[in-house]
Amino acid sequence: MPGINKIITGTLALCIRAYQACVSPLLGPSCRFYPTCSEYSRQAVLKHGAIKGLWLSVKRLGRCHPFHPGGFDPVP
Repeated sequence: MPGINKIITGTLALCIRAYQACVSPLLGPSCRFYPTCSEYSRQAVLKHGAIKGLWLSVKRLGRCHPFHPGGFDPVP
């Protein structure tokens, strides 16, 4: 099972990196946090694995809106 988890985690991190390289430049800067939501998601997946990393990413994306002040928010 650990091998499958590494493959899934690596695949998710690669997908996020592809988004950062191909899609994000077209959208322009819009995240109110540092690190950006996509970088936070990549770090969370690499640090905590696929399931917990995705959950942390979803929670972070839920906070990324015009009514939240944003700021420095590292991966726990």
